[in-house]
Amino acid sequence: MRTVLFHELGGPEVLSVEDVPLPDPGPGEVRVRVEALGLNRADAQFRAGTYVLRPTLPGSRLGYEAAGVVDAVGEGVTAFAPGQPVMSAANFGIGAHGVHGEQVVLPVESVVARPEGTDAVTSAAAWLAYSTAYGGMLETGGMRPGDHVLITGASSGSGTAAIQTAVRMGAVPIATTRSAAKRRRLIELGAAHVVTTDEEDLVTAVRRLTGGRGVELVLDAVGGPGFAALGDAVAADGVLVAYGRLDPRPIELSMNWPLSVRTYAHGIAARDAAYRRRAAAFVGAGLRDGSLVPVVAETFEGLDRIVDAHRLLESNAFTGKIVVRI
Repeated sequence: MRTVLFHELGGPEVLSVEDVPLPDPGPGEVRVRVEALGLNRADAQFRAGTYVLRPTLPGSRLGYEAAGVVDAVGEGVTAFAPGQPVMSAANFGIGAHGVHGEQVVLPVESVVARPEGTDAVTSAAAWLAYSTAYGGMLETGGMRPGDHVLITGASSGSGTAAIQTAVRMGAVPIATTRSAAKRRRLIELGAAHVVTTDEEDLVTAVRRLTGGRGVELVLDAVGGPGFAALGDAVAADGVLVAYGRLDPRPIELSMNWPLSVRTYAHGIAARDAAYRRRAAAFVGAGLRDGSLVPVVAETFEGLDRIVDAHRLLESNAFTGKIVVRI
């Protein structure tokens, strides 16, 4: 099969599409014919060597997110059958099981059924973003109707999913973006307010928008020293949920106590079958009723466009998810 590999750390140019042997699925495994794959910031960080996990070089695989169809199952697998549409659960080692290729063999616990009627491109853009929003905001953050929720990195796939998730649950999403150019699109996606951090002070803006109280919940993709300002913008007994580290510098903590800081790691949460069931039910229901609509910034045609897709990913000049259709 043709799959995306890299043999050294670096930019998009280190990626190549190569033929590799495709094993039959073993006991407890599923083989999937990939129809579309989704890009995530973690893919770029892993390729560059700045992710929390490090690749084993040469010959590292890449990619957490893909949608396709089961074409073979191993001994003992009863949960899935050939011909069934599925998504990768993004709960595996990205270097060993990276799903950016034409076909992939995964442990059965790393596969999730696609919601009925959902096409491959939508599915490739949906699972990781919406399950992260669900897990970070509801299960970890305890979001309730009426809560003001501050969402950083709001133009990303997970950020746009978090805006829609907050609206679906009756919360009030306040999005942050560095560029005023993205403000209108975030409002269109459901953000009640947008704070442009290059132009206005975050804490001042949040206090003004919440009548001085602050937000009940923060969902943060960035980390770093800016985390302290997020704490300053939280209401008494508010909760900060860190789920990413786009800024690799150490996190700084606000002294706006009492304050709860929690972390959400999708790769760990999604190893639990009960969690996958709850997240799949939430995401599937939202896709079916139209309250959750993945924002696809651009769809590239063919695996050979993977380098171009990564160049767009690194540009930050997009809103939502980047998808490659196989």
